[in-house]
Amino acid sequence: MKSRNYFVITLVIAVLVVVTAVLINGFLVNKGDSNPQMSQYNPQINAADFVSTINNTYFTLTPKTKYTYLKKTGDGTERVEVYVTEQKKNVMGVDTVVVWDRAYSNNQLIENTYDYYAQDKSGNVWYFGEKTQELENGKVTSTSGTWEAGVDGAQPGIIMKANPQVGDNYRQEYYMGQAEDMAKIIAFNQSVTVPFGTFINCLNTYDYSPLEPDLKENKYYSPLIKGVVLDVDLTNGEKEELVSIQNNTQPSP
Repeated sequence: MKSRNYFVITLVIAVLVVVTAVLINGFLVNKGDSNPQMSQYNPQINAADFVSTINNTYFTLTPKTKYTYLKKTGDGTERVEVYVTEQKKNVMGVDTVVVWDRAYSNNQLIENTYDYYAQDKSGNVWYFGEKTQELENGKVTSTSGTWEAGVDGAQPGIIMKANPQVGDNYRQEYYMGQAEDMAKIIAFNQSVTVPFGTFINCLNTYDYSPLEPDLKENKYYSPLIKGVVLDVDLTNGEKEELVSIQNNTQPSP
């Protein structure tokens, strides 16, 4: 009788150990999946998989094109000029298109940025980094937003998918603790009106960052201009609206 009881007790203990291990492992896996910081992110980049032009339906970059946006803020009017240069920058072996992005507050330059984009053969547009400066009274006060894929563990992200679907959730950039913007596809066939006109069939994304809880935006991409026509800050309601597009032009001085 004693040996039988000993066997039963041993069996019960073994079962409890196995069940506990499974539960703990499941908890850790689920916890990791729910936390972008703990999820593995290591996209495989092969230069041979990329093309020289960017012509995504919702995000096309044609050299010598300038987009101008205006936003009314509590401090006045902010103007953003986005210029697609003819320059290329090699990042991780990929020749990326350099986009010059400048922000002015009441006509004073407050941010000067160079962004690096490239499109793969499937049509996905990747974001490979940025060189950015924040300015005050004409002097650079910070370059903290700067990062480059392949340097110090930074990885490229996707700014626009080739075939976006409602519910898609993806990284736009990844430099741990510095740049971790993400996006989620919310809807298609949205209609928006901005100073440049009314646009239908827009793709709506929700942009956010686990590093900045207040960074919550709704962006609207038009297949007509193949770019952003409206950016709404969900924290304060401020709208950055497209006011003009200039083709085959030079950037402002």
